Amino acid sequence: MKPLIKATASEDVSALQNVLEATQLFPAEMLPDMLAPALAGEAEAMWLTCHHEGAAIGFCFTTPEELTDGTCNMRALAVHPDVQGRQFGAALVAATEDRLRKDGYRVLIVDTSGTDDFARIRAFYAKNGYEEEARIRDFWAAGDDKVIFRKAL
Repeated sequence: MKPLIKATASEDVSALQNVLEATQLFPAEMLPDMLAPALAGEAEAMWLTCHHEGAAIGFCFTTPEELTDGTCNMRALAVHPDVQGRQFGAALVAATEDRLRKDGYRVLIVDTSGTDDFARIRAFYAKNGYEEEARIRDFWAAGDDKVIFRKAL
């Protein structure tokens, strides 16, 4: 069954907090405040939610990069661990790219960590057409580089 990907709605928040608790991407209690401007139509941020079998199982969050012409940053991508490896993350990324293209964006970047713990995530982006564009040594912490991936839309 193909996932349903649509703009995040207020009824998705609880399920997405469960995704955050399971993935530990960031504290789940931050989500309502992060989403509030987008849900109110007061932000340029784009939040998409992936639904599978009637449940919200993942999301992608992007924001325009300030002072650029057509560049966005994928700030967060998460899929519940119970359904990872089933192409839901790739579907979210593809839907995000499609919407950004339609809105006139030309570049999408994503920042991640250079540690071994993030090797699988870096491989995911490479598999989905992203190229490592830059690496800032010791950015997140000593021994933890910031790796920036880029994809032309």
